[in-house]
Amino acid sequence: MSLELEELYQEVILDHSRRPRNYGDLDDAAVRVHGDNPACGDEIHLGVKFGPDGELQEIKFTGHGCAISQASASLMTMKLKGKSRAEAEGMLRAFHDLVTDETAEAPRTLGDLRMMQGVRKFPQRVKCAMLAWRAVEQALLQSAGEATISTETDFPVPRHRGLPDSAAPIGKNAA
Repeated sequence: MSLELEELYQEVILDHSRRPRNYGDLDDAAVRVHGDNPACGDEIHLGVKFGPDGELQEIKFTGHGCAISQASASLMTMKLKGKSRAEAEGMLRAFHDLVTDETAEAPRTLGDLRMMQGVRKFPQRVKCAMLAWRAVEQALLQSAGEATISTETDFPVPRHRGLPDSAAPIGKNAA
C-alpha cells in the first residue's frame, strides 16, 4: 500500500469512527443482533428492517470499540442500505476476502470499503473489522427476532439465490 493510500486509509477510518453514519437505535427493527469481540472488547448492536422484497430497507448500529470496528460498521451500513439479501451476502464475502486474503483484488463494488484493505496488515484487527459484518451475516439468516454473535464462534454463511454453493463459510479462524 502506497504512503498516500495509507494516509487516506487512516483518514477514512478516523472520520467514520469519530462521526459514524447510521449510528443510533432502529426502533422498528425486525432483527436485532448483539455482537461482541471478546479479544478486544468491541461490541455492536445492529438493527435491520427489511423491505417488502426482503431488501435491507434500513440498517443502524450502536456500540463501542476501536476505531476500526466503528468505522467498519459505519461504512458497512452505508453500503448495505437498500441492497437485496443476495447483494449483501456478496458484499460480505467480498469484504471478508478484502481483509483476509492478501491476493484478493478489492472489487470496485465495495467503494469506500476498499480503504479497509489495510487491516489485513494487522491480523489481530481483522476480527474488529469483521464484527459488524458477522452481525449482519446473522441478521440475514433470520427475518425477525434477536440474536447474539461473537467473533469467537462459527456460524454458517447464509446461501440465498445467486450464490454458489462452493463459497466457503466464514469460520472463527478466518475472522
